[in-house]
Amino acid sequence: MQTTETVAACALDELKSATCKVVSIAGKTILVVFDEGRVFALDNRCPHMGFPLHRGTVRDGILTCHWHHAKFDLSSGCTLDPFADDTPSFAVEVRDGMVYVDPRPREPDRRTHWTKKLQEGLQQNLPLVLAKSVIGLDELGAVEDILTQTAEFGLTNRAAGWSTGLTILTAMATLLPTLAPEDRRLALYHGLVHVARSTANQAPHFDLDPLATGETTATRYLEWFRQFIDSRSAEAAERTLRTAIRVNLPQDMIATMLFAACTDHLYLDEGHTLDFASKAFELLDHVGWQHADVVLPALVPHLVSADRSEERESWRHPVDTPALLGAAYAELETWIAEGTRHPQAWSGHEALAEHILDEEPAAMLEAMGRLIRDGVALTELASTVAYAAAKRLVHFHVSNEFSDWDTVHHTFTYANAVDQAIRRAPSPVVARGILDGAMSVYLERFLNVPKQPAPRPSGRPRTAADLLAAFDGYGHVDEAAAIVADLLATKHHDQVVTALGHALLREDAGFHQFQMYEAGVRQYERFAHSRLGDDVLIGVTRFLAAHSPTVRATGQTFRTAERLHRGEALHAEP
Repeated sequence: MQTTETVAACALDELKSATCKVVSIAGKTILVVFDEGRVFALDNRCPHMGFPLHRGTVRDGILTCHWHHAKFDLSSGCTLDPFADDTPSFAVEVRDGMVYVDPRPREPDRRTHWTKKLQEGLQQNLPLVLAKSVIGLDELGAVEDILTQTAEFGLTNRAAGWSTGLTILTAMATLLPTLAPEDRRLALYHGLVHVARSTANQAPHFDLDPLATGETTATRYLEWFRQFIDSRSAEAAERTLRTAIRVNLPQDMIATMLFAACTDHLYLDEGHTLDFASKAFELLDHVGWQHADVVLPALVPHLVSADRSEERESWRHPVDTPALLGAAYAELETWIAEGTRHPQAWSGHEALAEHILDEEPAAMLEAMGRLIRDGVALTELASTVAYAAAKRLVHFHVSNEFSDWDTVHHTFTYANAVDQAIRRAPSPVVARGILDGAMSVYLERFLNVPKQPAPRPSGRPRTAADLLAAFDGYGHVDEAAAIVADLLATKHHDQVVTALGHALLREDAGFHQFQMYEAGVRQYERFAHSRLGDDVLIGVTRFLAAHSPTVRATGQTFRTAERLHRGEALHAEP
């Protein structure tokens, strides 16, 4: 031992008499313990909730904290209870009747430590350990490690496939630059918590091997995959997808395979299936395409089991919308080919959105077909459908049943997913989702009867604090929207976006709230600093306000982890 690094802590006889003694060395509060003829030194704060360990009990080489009964090995500081985390231990030396302590903790490399704790937190579904892991790894600049490790865990430990937790994780990772700096770690933490919950008590996934084939024709794999999804043949579809990845088909072709399977049937699983597929590719944007064989097969269980809207009565009666859409699909490739011969700039988003909102479906599809033939870009039409869906949120009347918020939410997030998919892999089969989304907007027209008027600027000075205060009370939907209208009128758009993100993250938000915020930011960015962008933010505000406030336990746990990381005292001494 390098004795020159040690500091005198106390006399050995004094320690024997007292059993334990708290000393301050090099800015650290250290607990020195005498037990069964040996001397030990540990950080005096319980790593779980910061309770002073000297108020615990020592017995049989174990220190037990009296706050939540976490047990620690005196020799190493390791916990016997994973929920508590390990406490730092310090080397000790006894010389000439004095106890000396080295103030440098005996611990592994910090990155190794927090990576291990992240894995334990995911395995055991331990929110506080996950919060501490996020803080520790982010401080080391290891955000990519957090995403990669969490995604791999969430995918390999869930036979049911892609989860809402992975969607939340990906959405928050994508929006990190949008959020206030002080909210970014909390955003990642929400993702981790939801991934851990979605894998808790789930069976693991066992991969199927790709085919040992020399087949490399992209159209063949596209044909096979769509056929197997259509017949709900999960194993065949998974092997086809894995083989397509193994033979290195182009990324846009693999995207087309998955998106085509999502649009071969109408509005699968109320839009979740396509949104999951879009998020899976966004996750690969973050962690790298080399993880495609882990990420993308997780979509297969949802694709083969998803509810197909052509089987739903609401899509068949009183108007047979699948028949109308089928007729449009038959012409879609021809329309697109004609339009590509004379592309045009276009700014008719608002007029088309009103057509989608208020016209009968046959007339609406005819108008959209005409625009495609006239050379309007598919991306413009996709974002217009998303804007129309946002207007349903703006005009949603609170006299509707509360569950109907989810109905309009599903269409908006589906339309956003179509918009993202058509930008990633433009093709006629993916473009079908544009028409599906427009039809779903049409089918929700009853939710705007009566139509809630859009808020108008009042001229009153407003702040982000006013908006957050509105979220503190139940049912302040229109009040929150009015505040946002005033903020937007004074050009505080970025402030609104970050305030809504903060409002989301301080709640115990559910899956739909995360989906709504992410889709809202994406579509706002498409129409930023225009009346259309303002409408999107107002619609998102109304949805989030309707679902606030909650208990806010998630944020409390994260704040506890932050305070522990900073070394703050959570419990005052009596």
